[in-house]
Amino acid sequence: MQRLALRTRLRAGCEEIYDREHATVPAELEQAMRENGVHSWRIWRDGLDLFHFVEVEDYAALQAAMKDHPADQAWQARMNSLLDGDFDKDSGGLALVWEMA
Repeated sequence: MQRLALRTRLRAGCEEIYDREHATVPAELEQAMRENGVHSWRIWRDGLDLFHFVEVEDYAALQAAMKDHPADQAWQARMNSLLDGDFDKDSGGLALVWEMA
């Protein structure tokens, strides 16, 4: 299993909207992530910085499986409107901060 720390950043002024929108993750997205090897995914916000901690069987396989998943596409479109720069799945995923053994 991989344990990863990832980072994204909100656009200034989007904190309240993000907190409200991200309070509930769609059930179909959560189910798809679990079916594709995610054991846990936690996100903490510190100001504009979003820190993700992910436990997943294989992060690259998860990215490939979720790339065209309708629930993930809808979620990413929603979240991209709040991020400082769009998240582009073709660019290799979220910025990796570290990976634990």
